[in-house]
Amino acid sequence: MRMPRVARAVVAVFLAIVAVLGTPLAAAAVPPPSLGSSYVVDRIDALTDAQEAEVQSRLVTLSQQTGLDLWVVYVDAFTDPSDAQDWANDTANQNKLGPHQYVLAIAIDGDTFSFYLSGDVDDGELSAAQLSSIEQDRIQPALEAGDDAGAAIAAADGIRTAHAQAGGNLPVPPPTPATDSGPALGPIVLVAVLLLAIAGVLLWLFFRRRRATATATAPAENVDDLARRAGSALVATDDAIRTSEQELGFARAQFGDDAAAPFADALAQAKADLDRAFALQQQLDDDVAETPEQRRDGYTEILRLCQAADEALDAKAAAFDELRALEADAPAALRTARTRRETVAAALAAADDDLQRLRSRYAGDELSPVADNPAQARSRLDLAAAQEAEAEAALSAGRTGEAAVAIRAAQTAVAQADTLEQAIATLGSTLDAAAQRAGALVAEIEGDLAAAASLPDPDGRVAAAIASTRAQLDAARALLSAERPSPLRTVDVLQQANATIDGVLDAARDAEERRRRAEGQLDTVLAQARAQVTATEDFIAARRGAVGPTARTRLAEAGAALVQAEQLRASDPTTALTTAQRAAQLAGDAASLAQNDVGSFGGGAGGGGGDLMGAILGGIAINALSGGGRRRGGFGGGGLGPLGGLGGLGGLSGGGFGGRSRSGGGGGFSGGGRSRSGGGRGFSSGGGRSRAGGGGGRRR
Repeated sequence: MRMPRVARAVVAVFLAIVAVLGTPLAAAAVPPPSLGSSYVVDRIDALTDAQEAEVQSRLVTLSQQTGLDLWVVYVDAFTDPSDAQDWANDTANQNKLGPHQYVLAIAIDGDTFSFYLSGDVDDGELSAAQLSSIEQDRIQPALEAGDDAGAAIAAADGIRTAHAQAGGNLPVPPPTPATDSGPALGPIVLVAVLLLAIAGVLLWLFFRRRRATATATAPAENVDDLARRAGSALVATDDAIRTSEQELGFARAQFGDDAAAPFADALAQAKADLDRAFALQQQLDDDVAETPEQRRDGYTEILRLCQAADEALDAKAAAFDELRALEADAPAALRTARTRRETVAAALAAADDDLQRLRSRYAGDELSPVADNPAQARSRLDLAAAQEAEAEAALSAGRTGEAAVAIRAAQTAVAQADTLEQAIATLGSTLDAAAQRAGALVAEIEGDLAAAASLPDPDGRVAAAIASTRAQLDAARALLSAERPSPLRTVDVLQQANATIDGVLDAARDAEERRRRAEGQLDTVLAQARAQVTATEDFIAARRGAVGPTARTRLAEAGAALVQAEQLRASDPTTALTTAQRAAQLAGDAASLAQNDVGSFGGGAGGGGGDLMGAILGGIAINALSGGGRRRGGFGGGGLGPLGGLGGLGGLSGGGFGGRSRSGGGGGFSGGGRSRSGGGRGFSSGGGRSRAGGGGGRRR
């Protein structure tokens, strides 16, 4: 593509001016720039015009609301100096930034990025830990997703949140920094600078237009790839919300409802977005075929909703820094965790006995959802004990932060063990209730068969329905009268038989009779649906590291159907009955899918698998205290299920909020003098952008 004549002329003028001024052009060198009145310095067109305007507006608002300034600089590489930390700090020092002024330096080269958030940690408002948290929990995820504008906005939001947590004082905004200019510029130099600016703007517009044209002609993403990404997003977001629910519970217990209220609101919005995403996935999975364009739109919307849910959580993620107040009471929290573990461990023998009694009474396939619960519970309790030991060691060494993380992991593991134990007793009650329900259904169907036999049958439809119902009834009786019966399977078969005979009886019944009949069945069907949904939720919650999006989608749809049935029970019991039956069926499908996922996870996880496998299977964040740099790690949601393989294990150095796995983290501190702080040395592999270079260390 040839450059337009005007553009070539501008380039010639530009080069001539540079030659006159004697300024060397070193394309490879990207030294720290001068900061001016605009908070955005975009040397590589990382942002569109609209994005740059939005970022500038958010940064101006940040300054007006908090008195804190943030400049964001985009370059293709850090050179002169080449280290991200040094480059960002040199930019701040050369522009004489004050303690309430910050610089976010971002270098983007293709799919690789590095960055550093520089701030004065001695006299400034934000601590080194807060800056590192903003980097890891806000800036890095946006850059990994390719959202360069979002990284700047996330940094501004993080600074605003940290400012509010510090008391929200509003110092007088400092003056805009300016590079020392020495004596007044002469008229010739001023004209040259003006021409340089004009030439730069024209070139910027030309290359932006060229890049936009290339982007517009880029091929669309394959629908199957979109489907895979949507599935992974559903798993990651569902795990993020589940982990966040646990975090919210801990926050409420530790700090009270008022302190946790802002995150509760964000979590509610994230749940609403995820529910909509699951509903869309259910539509795409059903028997109605969609066009490729409809599938594309559906998966795109799922990704958008999952991203919105993640952003709703991330917007309040900094509030969870306050959970580190757990450190202040870590010894007491550790004692409480141990007491709770001992209580749950003492109940494990009773759960074992309950399971043995159920095995003697009912068929083995009825007990499959809880067959390995005692082993899994022991694995979680062993994990909790190990984490308590890690916490004690960390406390002895004065590492209260690491102790808090280990205590949290122990609390989560014990909670899962308790759920696994209680699920056994719950299933026993469900089976007993199903056996009673089966007996009532048998009598009801016998009455229906007698009523159907008295109906006129000119075309033989009634006789066919009676024969089919009778065969289903006989099969159900065989299941129920076996030495070890299968009550749940029996109820399923009887409900099918009931639907068969109702098909011919409904034509002879009036609307009021059908309503009365539905009302008579509704309570028991709703109870069955609730039990099935609850059992499946418990199964997935304790094994979420292995369960993929399809099972979760079915469970979410079952929950939605159950809510709808509850809402319709008074106004439309007939529809409510059908909806409740659908909820039970979807929950059963979800349970089967989840069991298949767990069965294929890591060659099967039925035996507990030890502390590490228990942590992975349960999706529990744990401390990696042994060896090296004493890094925090985690097994969150994303990357651990069947879709993500075991790639998530790479996140041992940074997991945390929402089950996400972070790589890298801040560095240490250098002694003496005023420090400007940031973080971010490390690499992350896998899909999307990779993080190269980074900061590390604290520097004046």
